[in-house]
Amino acid sequence: MAAEPAASPPLTLADIRAARALLGDRIRTTPTLALRGPAIEAALAAGTQAVLKLELFQHTGSFKARGALVNALALDADERVRGICTISAGNHAIAAAFAARAVGASAKVVMKVGASPFRIAECRRYGGEVVLEPDFHAAFKRVDEIRDREGRTLIHPFEGIRTARGTGTLGLEFIEQVPDLDAVIIPIGGGGLAAGVSTAIRLAKPDCRIFGVEPFGADTMYRSFEKGSPQSIEKIETIADSLGAPYALPISYGLCRASIDEIVRIRDEEMVAAMRFLLEHVRLAVEPAGAAATAALLGPLKDRLAGRRVGLIVCGSNIDAATFSRLIGG
Repeated sequence: MAAEPAASPPLTLADIRAARALLGDRIRTTPTLALRGPAIEAALAAGTQAVLKLELFQHTGSFKARGALVNALALDADERVRGICTISAGNHAIAAAFAARAVGASAKVVMKVGASPFRIAECRRYGGEVVLEPDFHAAFKRVDEIRDREGRTLIHPFEGIRTARGTGTLGLEFIEQVPDLDAVIIPIGGGGLAAGVSTAIRLAKPDCRIFGVEPFGADTMYRSFEKGSPQSIEKIETIADSLGAPYALPISYGLCRASIDEIVRIRDEEMVAAMRFLLEHVRLAVEPAGAAATAALLGPLKDRLAGRRVGLIVCGSNIDAATFSRLIGG
């Protein structure tokens, strides 16, 4: 399922570097970690080297802070007075509240009933006002009403060229830290992370193989690649709520299609096994989405990337102790 040429918005290394300069010290340069040891060697194909990009140590616990801040910093004075709004399963909610606070604006965030109480609490800690709706259809309708009635600026959870510039800073940062990568694996939800990261890596290191990874129960971008246009799915069925986007959109789809070589899919149980692997052998406690790239390397890409130096994006870790224990202990 190799990527074919696709129309995509312009995004250059100069754009990404400008975004990083704009973010300044508001964003952390997150570390990398080369995996070593007998357990790692036993789990990977012979000769494979894995390097983690530890974006879980970013402000707000995920990569989302980068794109949210680039959007918030673009607000003019009147827009900051009116504030922002967004819709999110959780990680973007926290990041949007963080970004709004950073520029002196208010944030109103629509979330679905049943969203992680931990993520709701984190959003509120950054000053976000949380509005709960029974399902995502009602939630999308509500956020549109808030935008129109209150004049707030909508910061989309994954779509937009500014968001891609923000996530592109993660990709450029990674390839500058570890320039000899043969391949990179990127989790995909709506595609905002993958759009920016894949573009940056493709521009900076054209010969690097780039893989996306999605759960079988939320494989919107995989289906979009197959059909050649953004697609939607009727139902999301995965434990990785951070990867549960119900549809793909043109900007993120176009950038992903232009730079990603292939998307592979993983089962929920493979993510759980990768969560357990990262806890036991790397001492990292991550949410399911944060383990997706590792799950892909331990599973469908294990033999195909044998002997290669592979970068894995650990995109976030906003999960409470009880949920984490239930998932890995089940």
